[in-house]
Amino acid sequence: MTQNPGKPACPEDLRALDLFDFAQSRRQAAGGVRVSQLPRLLSEVPADAPDRDTVFSWQAEGSMQPELQDDGTEAPQPYLRLAVHGSVWIECQRCLSPYSQHLDVDATYRIVLTEEEADEFPLDNDEVEVIVGSRQFDLIDLIEEELLLSLPLVPKHDVCPEVHESLNTDLYSAEGELDEGGLNGEAGSRQDGGSGSGSNRPNPFAALGKLKQGGSGNDTH
Repeated sequence: MTQNPGKPACPEDLRALDLFDFAQSRRQAAGGVRVSQLPRLLSEVPADAPDRDTVFSWQAEGSMQPELQDDGTEAPQPYLRLAVHGSVWIECQRCLSPYSQHLDVDATYRIVLTEEEADEFPLDNDEVEVIVGSRQFDLIDLIEEELLLSLPLVPKHDVCPEVHESLNTDLYSAEGELDEGGLNGEAGSRQDGGSGSGSNRPNPFAALGKLKQGGSGNDTH
């Protein structure tokens, strides 16, 4: 994030930030936030994770940017840019073990006064979001919201170190059913004549052969 003229990092309580003054004064702030400060994100961390209280670094920058008004003139409007970087431990959905997931947030917001104004705001720029500002704005809550939105829909290792035993059992069961009633069983019957290891079911052709032998014997007598 580039530096610009204005006051240095602000010391205000980040859960009660005057967001309009932050933008109008073109102020900047930076710091770190622990996962333990973010209860919704903490609930995603497995109990057996190596580190449940990792730290995310963040930077925030307020600015005023010109916008075209309904009367054709330009007027400065409040904006906020937020960047958050770090890693959190979450559970892999393939092997059910915790792994460290890196998260990156780089978002720009147009600050408005009311929810009605936010609903009516034209979304011409996909790179800009709209948020309702206040004189008691919770910046930590915004950081947590963005981190939750950055979590993968299906968390998983690139390569799992091992397969969970419950998944092994399910796979074995599925393969066993296929082997008993599927194509493998039929192929084994045809190839092994009913006596091979591929299937324990009797071979109907072998039974037919015995009947023929018995029938020919009766004819000779």
